[in-house]
Amino acid sequence: MHLDLTFRCNLCCVHCYLDHDGQRELSTREIRDLLEDVAAAGALFLTVSGGEVFLRKDLFAVLEHARRLLFDVRLKTNGTLIRSSHARRLSALGIQQVQVSIYSHRPEVHDAITQTAGSLERALAGIRLLRTQGVRVAVANVLMRQNARDYAGVKRLASELGAEFTIDPTITPHLSRRTSILGLNIPRAELEVVFRDEAAVGDVACFTAPPGPVDASTRDGIPCSAGHTACYLSPCGEVYPCVQFPLRCGDVRRQAFAEIWRHSPQLKEIRSIRARDLTPCSSCVHLGTCTRCPGLAYLEGDLRGPSAADCEKSLVRTGIAPAQGARSPALRTGEGEPAYSCPPPV
Repeated sequence: MHLDLTFRCNLCCVHCYLDHDGQRELSTREIRDLLEDVAAAGALFLTVSGGEVFLRKDLFAVLEHARRLLFDVRLKTNGTLIRSSHARRLSALGIQQVQVSIYSHRPEVHDAITQTAGSLERALAGIRLLRTQGVRVAVANVLMRQNARDYAGVKRLASELGAEFTIDPTITPHLSRRTSILGLNIPRAELEVVFRDEAAVGDVACFTAPPGPVDASTRDGIPCSAGHTACYLSPCGEVYPCVQFPLRCGDVRRQAFAEIWRHSPQLKEIRSIRARDLTPCSSCVHLGTCTRCPGLAYLEGDLRGPSAADCEKSLVRTGIAPAQGARSPALRTGEGEPAYSCPPPV
């Protein structure tokens, strides 16, 4: 379960896919009841995120209740609001991991992406406080045009801090379906550099190896865990298959979570889809190795279709073109659309 407590944020990142309003947020009592329902439905893993989670004054009341219910809890934050007392409480609660977004080791680049002066310095201070208390930290580095060559520096910084490191070269469309922010995706030439750099992908030979043969078991497989073993809850209680999959499946203010999870027509449709049902993906050599995101495909207009970003990643990674009819990478540019801007930071 991925639960966003709020869409409010104290930063205004240029690539953010959310509207930063705090309307209709679930109350503390509603969240506690929800967590009990989710636990009873059989969930174990809980990711708590936002927006910026530390803007919720009841964050620790929520986390404490989640731990009483024996959830394995991970937290996502921009790190800028973490104080010593927060780090101590997170350590005492046994939070599995805190993920902090760092866009560059260079303050002028990171702060330009967050549009907030001093944000890198404050985020790093937050990470240090967490590590001092023994909290496991993962530094998440989303790549875009502004920071395309900074991942090695961020990885070194994470190592110096005693943190893990993850990299993601995909920009997600705005949940309102505005695609202008896709223009921030790094160009193909830059993506090729990333995919052939050990600092980014590890074993390059393995990562760039051509896909193996596609067999019947692959075609009969489930394309993604979204809606199967994972789902997303918005701050106002709406249920979706995944945070990147804006197909509304229900509302916990109107219906019990277990009823939505078991009987939602939208979730039933998603669960009915197998790899063989994807067009043209089912005939693609990359079917068994592609990172196709059904949420991105849905945002492009076809629940059973390909995702342009993932078609391009398969091509760049292996040098082998996707199936004929796969999404054109040109769909990722957002050219001709108005620039995205968010409200002033909270």
